[in-house]
Amino acid sequence: MRMVGEVRDTVHKYINFSELERQVMDTPHAQRLRRIKQLSFAELTYPGADYSRFPHSLGVMHLAGKMAEVLLSASAIDKDDVQKVRLAALLHDIGHGPFSHMYEDLLTTKRDKTHEDLTKWVVVKSSIADVLASNGYDPKEISELALGKSPSANPLLNQIVSGYFDADVMDYLARDSLHTGVEYGHIDTQRLIDSLVPIEGTLAVDSTSLYALESFYFARYMMFKAVYFHKTVRAAGVMVARAMCLADDSLGLTELKNVDEFVDLDDQYVVQSITNSRDNSDNMRKAKELIGRLRSRNLFKTAFEAFMYHDNKAMSGLVANPRVRGELEKEIAKGAGVDRDLVVLDLSSVPSLPYRPVYEEKAGIVIPVAFRDDGLSMRSLYDVSEVARGLKGFVDIVRVYTASEARSAVAVAAKKAFGEQPPSLRISF
Repeated sequence: MRMVGEVRDTVHKYINFSELERQVMDTPHAQRLRRIKQLSFAELTYPGADYSRFPHSLGVMHLAGKMAEVLLSASAIDKDDVQKVRLAALLHDIGHGPFSHMYEDLLTTKRDKTHEDLTKWVVVKSSIADVLASNGYDPKEISELALGKSPSANPLLNQIVSGYFDADVMDYLARDSLHTGVEYGHIDTQRLIDSLVPIEGTLAVDSTSLYALESFYFARYMMFKAVYFHKTVRAAGVMVARAMCLADDSLGLTELKNVDEFVDLDDQYVVQSITNSRDNSDNMRKAKELIGRLRSRNLFKTAFEAFMYHDNKAMSGLVANPRVRGELEKEIAKGAGVDRDLVVLDLSSVPSLPYRPVYEEKAGIVIPVAFRDDGLSMRSLYDVSEVARGLKGFVDIVRVYTASEARSAVAVAAKKAFGEQPPSLRISF
């Protein structure tokens, strides 16, 4: 694999690319990522967070290549695997819709699909497939590897793209920290990569780098609390999500009839389509109002907030269920005497440490750490790190958002609706 050029990057300084990678980057679908913001409306809180998923994709490709080179030197993968995993990493976000995860909520509700489904669709059906095939790569395999779910690829490659310490998380922690200006995302990326150890198809970190691994997970935890779950960041997110939901029937945002039309579906397309729509229906009127509030930074306010730290994986799923959320929103809106679309229940949920049930079932170890005392062996991070044991669990933040003028009434109704019980127990199916 010969490098033919380089990109100046704010995080990694220089990112080299091959001729094949250049061809993929120059496809319309890859260039579309320049028009999808990495952190949606986080710029309303952190003004420097105004950058796209394109440089992030380049950064993930760069780190995936460095991880692959370590495994290649250990004879754990083949030389061609390095190019293969770099391509997959470059394409890992290709299926993200406008405003990324905000669009995905709508897509899941309306079409029962995720950005992973769209990633496979775009890679296999667009001009990207032609580029890959003409260079000897199977588009289907690359599309699966881009999700860390290729049954035909070396399992170590899947873990580079989506694992306990993958290239995606390494890049976005460093990049988001830099652009938001917070200090929590600083990690010793090079140390982590140099300490990778392949054991029986499982990617582990050498025990001598335990401190770097602990710092990595603590940084991830703090970035979720400080940035991704910031109440104002989430307020903007739920507003654009509600606007897209209201506008979907009129604009067909989730129809996805043609992979080539998907190229046009970016952040500005949504904003402009809603703003300029001649549809005078009640839903479109509300959608326009929400977009207008966003553009003038007249954001929804938090009327109710509850933090949950627990070990129950099912709890988050129940609270996140659209039907549960919808029933609670209706109940609160009715109790407050306000329009149902002015009440949004948001669940910010994440496992404190990465949850990878596929790898856990296979290896029987959660977050593998390699030891070389009596030969090469693995132990779970939970068994060797008090920091990891302290972070273990799920962090959920339940918030009820509303327009500032309805905040007091919604606050009273929300407290009454939630009562003393967790919300997952208040709705009967």
